[in-house]
Amino acid sequence: MQGSDLTARQMYEALMREPRRRPFGFGTKAALVNVDLQNAYTRTDRYPTAYSNDPRQIEHVNRLAAAQRRLGWPVVWTTLAFLPDGSDCGVWGLRSDTPDSLQRIGFDSDRAQLDERLDVNPDRDVQIIKKMPSAFHGTHLLPYLVAQRVDTVIVTGGSTSGCVRATVVDSLSNGFLTVVSPECVADVHESPHYANLYDMQAKYADLRSVEEVVAWLEQQS
Repeated sequence: MQGSDLTARQMYEALMREPRRRPFGFGTKAALVNVDLQNAYTRTDRYPTAYSNDPRQIEHVNRLAAAQRRLGWPVVWTTLAFLPDGSDCGVWGLRSDTPDSLQRIGFDSDRAQLDERLDVNPDRDVQIIKKMPSAFHGTHLLPYLVAQRVDTVIVTGGSTSGCVRATVVDSLSNGFLTVVSPECVADVHESPHYANLYDMQAKYADLRSVEEVVAWLEQQS
């Protein structure tokens, strides 16, 4: 397929029809890690930074969260939020200095809040504020998953090419079997979305539909 004129979506669809490598598979206990499903990135009706590939993304994520809770398994929600002066953005903030940039996602701002359509259980779910793309970087996510004896991480959120991919690569690097449901991740345009789904399936994760993931979760009960 090298040098072909296929689009990113066509490359992804061809790979899903004929995977080149055997799947990693599921383990014995999963955590659901929902990456940055906050208003800044989900509410296309409010913010130009938001994106959507599947209009039912929030519904799909809620379904996975409900299946996880029925098993008593971890559900994690991450958000990005920064100090008013953006001084805790690190190097990442050096390239963004616009009205909708990282520095403008203040802790109490609407942009930093989880999308209200999400089914979040504050008494059971873990919420993490992160500063960098990966949900693992500089947070307590890794020791939490280890303490929960998790061996599988299911990742949702946005963006596919940014914080989702960074989280997926770190998940694999930390020794977790990693699963992504394409319906549950989104990006600003289909090209980076499908290009990164292609890469994740080829290298770092198993791409499984919501139906497949829910079916596996229901088998564990």
